[in-house]
Amino acid sequence: MDLTFSPPLHKQRHQFVVDFVKRNKPKKVVDLGCGECTLLKMLKFHHEIELLVGVDVNGAKVKKRMHGLAPISTDYLEPSYDQLCVELYQGSVTQKDARFKGFDLVTSIELIEHLTPADVELFSEVVFGYMTPKMVIISTPNSEFNIFMPGVSCYRHSDHKFEWTRAEFRSWAMKVCLDYGYEVEFTGVGKAPQGQQEAVGFCTQIGVFYQLGGRDCCKTLLVNDAEDLFPYTLLYRVNYPSLCDNNILRRVLVSEVLYGAEKLKNRWMEEQADGICDAVALCQTEGGACAEEMKDLMEWSGASDSAEKQGSCTSCRIVAVPLDVLWSCCPKVSVLSGSLGNLKHLLMDEPNIKLSQDSSAVLINHWEQDQEEKEDDCNLDDSGYPEASLHSHSAEQEEDWEEND
Repeated sequence: MDLTFSPPLHKQRHQFVVDFVKRNKPKKVVDLGCGECTLLKMLKFHHEIELLVGVDVNGAKVKKRMHGLAPISTDYLEPSYDQLCVELYQGSVTQKDARFKGFDLVTSIELIEHLTPADVELFSEVVFGYMTPKMVIISTPNSEFNIFMPGVSCYRHSDHKFEWTRAEFRSWAMKVCLDYGYEVEFTGVGKAPQGQQEAVGFCTQIGVFYQLGGRDCCKTLLVNDAEDLFPYTLLYRVNYPSLCDNNILRRVLVSEVLYGAEKLKNRWMEEQADGICDAVALCQTEGGACAEEMKDLMEWSGASDSAEKQGSCTSCRIVAVPLDVLWSCCPKVSVLSGSLGNLKHLLMDEPNIKLSQDSSAVLINHWEQDQEEKEDDCNLDDSGYPEASLHSHSAEQEEDWEEND
């Protein structure tokens, strides 16, 4: 009979792991036999994971797809507080590597059937006795289901060394639990045709293992090596940008402070069209700062020098944006800094931020054109040239978009 699965069976296996991660929220996850990193690419979006590792004996296959695990531009533009490190290794699951000890979750999806019986014993010892993860998910074909799979006379894949029945898988799993101090739950994906589920089980059988407490009586202590070994080869490692990194936090905070200060300055200038001193008064009202002190800040000594550099047609004044106003009016600034005191501390030594002498305000340049130049600009606007230029550019751009489509 022609049996198809919807979604495809490999997607059901990966979704099983994803759903398990959502429920149990492991921080350190390793996928044994990661292949082309398909499962890892799904798991990297789950923010509870802080260390995501893949290992496969075929390094060339891993290298072919590993860059799909790299951060994208939005990860850098809008970093979160979540931490994520991704590591990929070439190595055999029959070898012990000290870097793989103590993971929260180990997954082995359709891997064990590719091992010889002798290697299965080593696999059990390495995973359950040496790595000692809190949880393990192992999936493998259910040979009883093969009667429904057309063209399968022996094994589903030419590289399979065996395919267990449900009883054989259960026997191996129970022995692992007894030897290494785990308990196991049996389930699977890929349901049999209607009325046949109880007789043959799932197409893919899955064992979910949970570590038990009080493991002193188990084999675990007997298989630990006195000297740590590192036989796996690191192929790829990347740290995702995170606001937990103080350098990244400062960079994002400075950007938000400059944006917020400029926005507040422009709003104050629009509302106080009568002059810069009125803007000072508004600063005093909203920020509780002394008007005379603010006026002094606006006559900051660097203003005249900057104006000279800009030419005689413009003049520069300094607008002081109080930090308490900035902190209360800009939600991102308050979230990033945590408190007004912390905001002041984080900005203290920033070269791109100019603070007042008492560090109570951010100083922002405000350039003003002379009246004569403003009139010239008005005459230029009346000519219609800028508008025509804008329309021309938009038309050309639209043609380009149509060609690209």
